[in-house]
Amino acid sequence: MIQHNAPALAFSAGGCTGSFFHEFNDRFIPLFITVNSVFSNDEDPILVISKSCNWWLRKFASLLRSFSKHQIINLDNDTTTHCFPSVTIGLLSHGFMTIDPKLIPNQKTLLHFHAMLEKTYGGQNHPFISNLSLKSRPRLVLMSRSGSIGRVILNRVDVKRAAEKEGFHVIEFEPKFETPLDEVYTMISSSHAIVGVHGAALTNFLFLRPGAVVVQVVAIGLEWIAEECFGKSARELGLEYMEYKIGVEESSLGEKYGKDDVLIKDPMSLQKKGWSREIMDIYLEQQNVKLDLVRFRKYLKKAYEKAIISMEKNGEHVS
Repeated sequence: MIQHNAPALAFSAGGCTGSFFHEFNDRFIPLFITVNSVFSNDEDPILVISKSCNWWLRKFASLLRSFSKHQIINLDNDTTTHCFPSVTIGLLSHGFMTIDPKLIPNQKTLLHFHAMLEKTYGGQNHPFISNLSLKSRPRLVLMSRSGSIGRVILNRVDVKRAAEKEGFHVIEFEPKFETPLDEVYTMISSSHAIVGVHGAALTNFLFLRPGAVVVQVVAIGLEWIAEECFGKSARELGLEYMEYKIGVEESSLGEKYGKDDVLIKDPMSLQKKGWSREIMDIYLEQQNVKLDLVRFRKYLKKAYEKAIISMEKNGEHVS
């Protein structure tokens, strides 16, 4: 038996889904809320985690250490009896990707969470940073998706070329499981804009500096969830948030089902009873997009103007 002097915070890693969105929405933002709601400033809780995976503990080791200096107790492979002066079980949530300062004793916000991320991952001396020293154009990260997972930008090459013509230095990024999180943070936080179709990869907007630009491409049927998951949170972080809602002619669903089908004309009528597996499959997995470049370039032009303003405020040289 081990007797601990510090209180415990016990929660489940939920089987480690691997979804970047759910890692932050279901775990790390609620963990931040709970630590700042339940424990006093001089308390350092011991994290007691169940249903975690070795890869998950390795990938998020630095972030977990930001919440506690104590060694994590992994209930899945620890047979020792542990005694604590108190135990808090479960995590608090304020909703999708948000922190409500009215519900937290010290009035922490999503900006405080961002500051913790910067303290954890900022200041890294990666080769990526030194390679940027010669770049004086605003950097745009184009989130890529491939394969049969849905929401792929079918004319991605053309979109990249259009962004470059507007003046951006474009970095294509398709998140990989094995990419170290500190490298991802360095790339995103040193950029001035990100563009992507609604999906887990847009969670990386949490790493952007205030004033940077987020352009979320909203596919058919995803208006509500796009705003709830990313729109409100981006604005809470002081980001310049833009939403590009695609038309029927830009969605693969239009060709598959016909523009007069109810799932195209009135998605909300199908979703009002909830997000069933069938609904998710149609709008999230069956749907790809081909952006209207004439219309989308207007958004890129506006994003470029906002990115230049951000660079100037940060004292960066603009050519």
